[in-house]
Amino acid sequence: MQVFKTVSGVAAPMLAANVDTDVIMPKQFLKGIDRNGLDQGVFFDLRFLANGQPNPEFVLNQAPWLAARFLIVGPNFGCGSSREHAVWGLKQLGIRALIGSSFAGIFFDNCQRNGVLLIQLSETQIQTLGQLASEAQSATISIDLEQQKITLHDGSSMAFEIDTLCKQSLMLGLDAIGSTLQRSEQISAFEAEHLQANPWLA
Repeated sequence: MQVFKTVSGVAAPMLAANVDTDVIMPKQFLKGIDRNGLDQGVFFDLRFLANGQPNPEFVLNQAPWLAARFLIVGPNFGCGSSREHAVWGLKQLGIRALIGSSFAGIFFDNCQRNGVLLIQLSETQIQTLGQLASEAQSATISIDLEQQKITLHDGSSMAFEIDTLCKQSLMLGLDAIGSTLQRSEQISAFEAEHLQANPWLA
């Protein structure tokens, strides 16, 4: 996974509530046998008009949000089906973190397993961030995962909480397997001890 320590970039506001995974990644993009090209499918029905041209009204088609690295999202973001393609597509699009007040459970887990940072703040803080992100001159923020803070355009900051294991995995760029292998010596010692106590298993 991609290492996340301190990342700066443009944040785009998408504050609608209950944005589900079918909106994030429509079902027609689930047919492939690999993950290639999923960035094209992200928010497809919002990003593109019926004739296939980019929708000029959609925030991710406007400067400076074309290069967004973060999304400020509404409550219950990622609800609906459990499709992991939604997270793969967001990552391919260049989204490094989602900041919201609440996320659907399975979507939350999929993000953590695929290296997309999720930050949960109060609804008041999200509205403040969303308002700042809606203005080009204040849309750039910086996220320092080690210090667990978001620095705004004016130098002020917001602190956030995160699970220790998730934080370590993101900072080291480790997926679930990589995190487990950090304890390989302990695992080997347990296996040896268990086999000694239960030799019939061998």
